[in-house]
Amino acid sequence: MEKIIAQAPDFPYTFPGRIVGEGEWADPGNDATTFLTDIISTVVGLMTLIAGIFFFFILLSGAIGWISSGGDRQKIESARQRVFNGVIGIVVVVAAIFIIQIVGGVIGFPDILRPQVTIPRLFPGGGP
Repeated sequence: MEKIIAQAPDFPYTFPGRIVGEGEWADPGNDATTFLTDIISTVVGLMTLIAGIFFFFILLSGAIGWISSGGDRQKIESARQRVFNGVIGIVVVVAAIFIIQIVGGVIGFPDILRPQVTIPRLFPGGGP
C-alpha cells in the first residue's frame, strides 16, 4: 500500500492532514478546521447523493406507472407528472451546485464547495 501511495500522481484535490509519512493515517487531534471541513464535505456529498437517488426513483416509478397505465388517461397523466417532477428535481440539484459555485466565485471564494480550502481562508489564524 505504501508503494502505491508513494507512486500516486498528484491529484487536483488534496486532503491536508489525511495521509502522512509512508501511508500512515494522520490523527487530526483537536484541529477544529479539519473536523468542520470533514463534516461539511460529508453532509453536502451525502445530501447530493440522497437527492440524486431519490429523484432517480421518482423518475423510475413514473416511467413504470406510464408503461403499466394500460391506456387510462388519468394514470398516464399521473405518471407523466411524476416523470416531470423527477426531471425537475434532478435539474434543481445540479443547478444548485452550479449556482453555489458561481456565487462563491463572485464573493471571492472560488473553492466554496471545497471547505478544506475555504475554511482556512476564512480563519487564517488557525481556525474558529
